[in-house]
Amino acid sequence: MELEKVKEDSIILLQAKGIVELPEDFLLHFHTHIYCHQGSISFLFNDKPYTCNAGEFVFWFSGSQLTNLTFSKKIKASILLVERDFLLANIPDQSWSIDVVLHSKENPILHLKDKNDKQRVLSNFQLLYAKFSELEHLFYAEILKLQMQLFILEMWHTFANEYERRKRTLESGSLYERFMRLVQEHCIKEREVQFYATRLHITAKYLNFICKQNTGITASGWIQRYARERITILLQNKNLNISEIADQMNFSSRSFFTRYVRKVLGVSPREYRQRLIVI
Repeated sequence: MELEKVKEDSIILLQAKGIVELPEDFLLHFHTHIYCHQGSISFLFNDKPYTCNAGEFVFWFSGSQLTNLTFSKKIKASILLVERDFLLANIPDQSWSIDVVLHSKENPILHLKDKNDKQRVLSNFQLLYAKFSELEHLFYAEILKLQMQLFILEMWHTFANEYERRKRTLESGSLYERFMRLVQEHCIKEREVQFYATRLHITAKYLNFICKQNTGITASGWIQRYARERITILLQNKNLNISEIADQMNFSSRSFFTRYVRKVLGVSPREYRQRLIVI
């Protein structure tokens, strides 16, 4: 085993070869970024099996439903862990990137076909950690915040390339795949099954049947799931007030939006934001 652990704090950078030892409960506290140089990484994500091979990149949000994590014996990987609240406190405006964020929550592996993307990922790891290590810098807090934002924007660029590639693939896919693409694209304003059924030229009943057959979840269940994700992302954006979010999601009033949020999150928008402050 060869494992270089640089520092354990808000940002942890590991260069691993052989057995990989991650911090205890890492998934509760950190967003995880791994570039696989050699070997493979197997895991269940949302109860679905995945394998990340050499030349691929895997990303898990803090709190992801991840089980059965296994690294192959010949694993060689660069691993960057960014503490959840530290990243959240320094995140740029997410409004434009919401599709990419949602895509990465559902598709944890990125296939880095372009060598420039590979270099961008690895350089991004090093630049963030280097800035984190400059404790004597007179403007340490300010430069670290800026580097954290640059890190996020660079990663979003990489995610966006994968998102567009996958989007082109799904456009010629099955009814279920086309439905999922439509949900990702329109659920910020459209939350009725009939809207999607009409777009696909089938009945709402048949659309529910297709989804249930493929995933065990109805069409309305998928729509609500994606809408819930969008709501949480928008509520984390401190530059938007609750009325603006309600408008973006096409609710006729703030009170209707509040009732919907209570239904899908179990708390009001204001209560959700207060919890973010406390955490």
